[in-house]
Amino acid sequence: VQFAESGGGLVQPGGSLRLSCVPSRLTWPFNRYHLNWFRQAPGKEREFVAAINGDGSHVNYTDSVQGRFTISRDNVKNTMYLQMDRLTPEDTAVYYCKASGAMSFWGQGTSVTVTS
Repeated sequence: VQFAESGGGLVQPGGSLRLSCVPSRLTWPFNRYHLNWFRQAPGKEREFVAAINGDGSHVNYTDSVQGRFTISRDNVKNTMYLQMDRLTPEDTAVYYCKASGAMSFWGQGTSVTVTS
């Protein structure tokens, strides 16, 4: 099983991006994975950003993105999303998805740069 992120890029402060995370070669139902977004800024440790449970009924966020980011999933399309609004330079990082089930899997990351 592999998970791949996409949607990163360069954006100005106050702008928006939507990240996606898509699995390949699933051996377990997508809706049984608890999914997370993490990020790692240059020179810093990887940190938790947001999480969503299997059916999407429960989500949680780190304080710094609460009210600006929205995590969601489409279990028909087997895709997880992170809608990021009102971006700031402090959101600059490589963003990773993590899927937790019988085993855990990480994507390769997608880079987000917020700069004027």
